[in-house]
Amino acid sequence: MTDSTRTSYRQRSVNQASAGGGNAVYALGLIGALVFFWQQADSFGQYLLAILKALVWPAFLVYEVLQSLLG
Repeated sequence: MTDSTRTSYRQRSVNQASAGGGNAVYALGLIGALVFFWQQADSFGQYLLAILKALVWPAFLVYEVLQSLLG
């Protein structure tokens, strides 16, 4: 193996290893949001809406934070 190949391999493995932490945090947030919204649902349609809200909760969070900061 040449030096450039070793360097490229090291850089790639470091980048891939550090990417896993954000995915785990998002997964925990997804599960928590699903539990939160699921507990508030009473009908079949609300359960479907709870799943949708759990998937897009970061958009709600960013919107509310930006609204409070800017507005």
